[in-house]
Formats: sequence, C-alpha cells, structure tokens
Amino acid sequence: MSVSTGTSASRRGSPAEPAAGAGSLPIAGVTAAPQARPGRGAPAGRHRGWLRLISPIVVLALWQIISVTGIVSQQKLPSLTTLWSTAVRLITTTSPTYGTLQGAMAISLERVAVGFAIGGSLAVILAVIAGLSRFGENAVDPVMQAARTLPLFGLIPVFIVWFGIGETPKITLIALGAAIPLYLNTFAGIRGVDGKLAELGQVLGLSRREMIRDIMLPGALPMILVGLRQSLGVAWLALVVAEQINANAGLGFIINQGETFLQQNVIFVALFVYLILGLLTDYIVRLIERRALTWRRGILET
Repeated sequence: MSVSTGTSASRRGSPAEPAAGAGSLPIAGVTAAPQARPGRGAPAGRHRGWLRLISPIVVLALWQIISVTGIVSQQKLPSLTTLWSTAVRLITTTSPTYGTLQGAMAISLERVAVGFAIGGSLAVILAVIAGLSRFGENAVDPVMQAARTLPLFGLIPVFIVWFGIGETPKITLIALGAAIPLYLNTFAGIRGVDGKLAELGQVLGLSRREMIRDIMLPGALPMILVGLRQSLGVAWLALVVAEQINANAGLGFIINQGETFLQQNVIFVALFVYLILGLLTDYIVRLIERRALTWRRGILET
C-alpha cells in the first residue's frame, strides 16, 4: 500500500483559498483588520487657529476701506491708521487731558483684578455652602437668585449714596457683576456631580473636607471654568460702566474725556484696549481649561 503524503491543499472537497488581493471579496463573518488612516489631527489643529483669524481680518479690512473712502465720515468712524497713530501718541506722550494709555490700562486692570478676586472668592464659597447642604441652599440661593435679577447698572446711584464716588463703588459693582455667573455655574456643577462618587468617597472613609477637595470640586470643575469665563466678561462690562462714576484715571476716564472733547479716535482706542484685555483674559482661562480638562480632549476630537 502506498501512503499518501499530500498536503491539505490536495484533499478532495476542500475549497481553494482565495488569494488576498485588490479584487478579493469580503467573507461573511470575517472582519478585516482596520487600515490606519493617515493622521490629520496635527495639521488641522495648527490650521484651526489661523482660520479663526479670517473673519476678524475681513472686518478690519472693511472698516479701513469704508473709513478711508469716505463712505462713513472719519469723524464717526476713524480709520485704523488714525487709531494706530492715536494709540502711539497716547503711549509715548503724557497728555494733561488723558494721561498715558498704559497708565490708564494699569489702573483699569487693578480695578478688575481686585473686584474679580473679591466677587469670585465669595461666589465659590457661597456656591459650595449652597451646593453641599439643603440648609445652605435655603439660606444662600434665594438671596443670590434675587441679586441675579437686579439690574446691575441701575445700582450705580445706590452705590454712590452708600460708598461715595471713590474706588469703593467701582470695586463693588465689578465684584457683584463677577460673582453672579460664577456662583450659578459652580452651584450647578456641584449639584451635577454623580452621587455614586460621593458614595465611593464614603466607602473610602474620606472626611467632609477631603470629599469637597477630591470629589466635589474636581467634578464641578468644567462648570466652574465656564462660570469663570462668563464672570470675567461681566467684570469687564461692569468696569466700563463703573469707570463712568467720576473717575479721574483709567480707560473709562479716557472715554469720558474723549466724549467731552468730541475725539472719536481716542474713544475707539480705549474701546480697543478693553477688547484686547477682555480677549486676553478669556484666552488665559481657556488655556487653564485646556490643561485642567485634558480628559475631555478625546471627546472633543471625535
């Protein structure tokens, strides 16, 4: 007897294996290995920042064209070149009418920093008290909700009567404006923390302070940062109005002086400085948010 030494390929009834190639058909029940797609995240991330500059550049170009061509009088809408020369003059010379632009900017920054520090600190403390207990909520939240409905700028005459016309009413107005959005978002963030995390903290034997520090505040951090950005925006708006209260220095003082002497170019320069400072502080908070919430990158990129 002869012993067959043929391989499985020579067995009768065995179907021939299809050759893998471009023309092969998919087989039911067999999933092909996914092919790696060329990475496009890094170039897209680099280009995204530049794409966001297109619309502001277009707006500025239209502004310059409309002003230079006389479609709108330069007395009403000064050209960008005029604003640049005005800004350089305010920076390089000390005017008895306006002072210096950098000096006014430093004073306005100091007012915002002090007011925001006071209002933001109180907002976080009150939100923690209201968010972690029913008694705290009943004691704090009705007052904050009532303050939220008050017209912020309508309080200016009241603050003048209470605090005079010095720095106190300005700081108080900024602090109140900054406190409300931060309180609301922090309170909502604390109440939105998953209850299972609190149960886990109890199982681990965490104290009340450790529960707040390690579970509640980190869980509420996304909402806190949203409230921080909103509070900074309101703080800058409150500063614009607060510096109209008999200010003798600051960006609001420059605007008042420009209005008195009918110099629209000076007013627009001060408004541009407000704009730049507001965008700069918002950008800083966004950087903090990007670093503090790195776990959300995967969600945002999908």
